[in-house]
Amino acid sequence: MQTAAFFDIDGTLYREVFMKELFKRMIRSEIIREEEWYKEVKPYYDQYDRRVGSYDDYLLRMATIYTEAIKGYHRSFIEHIIHNVVRDMGLRNYLFTRNRIKWHKSQGHKVLTISGSPIELVKEMAKLHDFDDYRGSIYPMDDKERYTGEVIPMWDSKSKQKAIYDFKEKYDIDLDASYAYGDTAGDFSMFQLVGHPVLVNPTKELVNLVLNDSEVKHKAEVAVERKDLIYRVKIEELVLD
Repeated sequence: MQTAAFFDIDGTLYREVFMKELFKRMIRSEIIREEEWYKEVKPYYDQYDRRVGSYDDYLLRMATIYTEAIKGYHRSFIEHIIHNVVRDMGLRNYLFTRNRIKWHKSQGHKVLTISGSPIELVKEMAKLHDFDDYRGSIYPMDDKERYTGEVIPMWDSKSKQKAIYDFKEKYDIDLDASYAYGDTAGDFSMFQLVGHPVLVNPTKELVNLVLNDSEVKHKAEVAVERKDLIYRVKIEELVLD
């Protein structure tokens, strides 16, 4: 059996949220109206930025607007925008996570990414960072390769759980020996399944989930990166005001 390392991307590898950068490019391309961003998304961002709102609510709102915005557009047009975003921003990563990817590869582990970002973006990031395989949110297309305005999400805990089981069967993975890296509540199911869960700059919601699960709490590690320093923190020492 093989050991694997499962990585989230947004907020875990990439230092911000790729969807935010996608929105900027799509506004420039007039796929999304700028006033739509300010009306529908910015209030959620402002609440999160002031630490009075949920990070997950902000992400979900962006995903909803994205799903509606790309409806009717051809795959090649959206893929072109995504390619440029990853080309320009794909190396804006946390040092901790980038080093862990290198370490796992040096150990011969399977290095896999499971992300709520669009599958087209996850594919580009998997190529850039030499992941062995990937899963992302799927936006279905019609027979003319135009987006239908639907989505099969990969940002929620249940979907990530299924993805890990699929990878387990595909690569004969020993989950007890494996690692998972994530930052939000959607990553919690990965932590339940592996022997070595690592919270990377976690949200309060994720920390609460871990603290209330004695099994995950016992095996969890926490890494916090600020500026050019990495802190290893005991989860019991985190302050949840």
